[in-house]
Amino acid sequence: MRNCVRLCLSAAALPALPLAAHAQWKPVEKVETYAISGQSGPELYRSIGENGPNVGVARAIAHTNFKLTWTRDYQARAGACVLVSARPKLIITYTLPSPSAPLPPAIQKNWEVFLAGVSAHEKVHGAEIIDMVRKIEAATVGLTIADDPKCSKIRVEMTKRLSELSQAQRQASREFDRVELGKGGNLQKLILALVNGG
Repeated sequence: MRNCVRLCLSAAALPALPLAAHAQWKPVEKVETYAISGQSGPELYRSIGENGPNVGVARAIAHTNFKLTWTRDYQARAGACVLVSARPKLIITYTLPSPSAPLPPAIQKNWEVFLAGVSAHEKVHGAEIIDMVRKIEAATVGLTIADDPKCSKIRVEMTKRLSELSQAQRQASREFDRVELGKGGNLQKLILALVNGG
């Protein structure tokens, strides 16, 4: 599952549960980079367009990818099935551009501002993913399905709930990117400052 900033660019935070509900786990967050070249803002941005990660139909400046797995304890109780616990393992990977050679001092300053802004954007996607996982916990732990001694019906209901939450997160992510990349949006400003700054 991916969230990304598209080149021409492309997660609204979901409410968190009370701290006690999700204090038992923490996501693993990693940063990976891809190499770009250039000694000016336009050259660096052009290299991003040539070397950025492929995310569907376009290259991206940066993107947030995650891997989510669960350890779940389903228990049959008096003919019903109960999801007693669900422990997520969430790994979020932020992929960002990195110049392959030192930059002239003025360009370096512009680059640092650009990269900090792009990184902050991706962190919003990361926070949104974490909140989605917490919402999954709230929507599923304790779920009880009657007349389900083999715990098969509960899995159908789980799939439905997870799909709805995942779709909501993706839609929020797309909307966040649309605003950020739209006219006067934060990412649009960052791109223009990089390209026009030298």
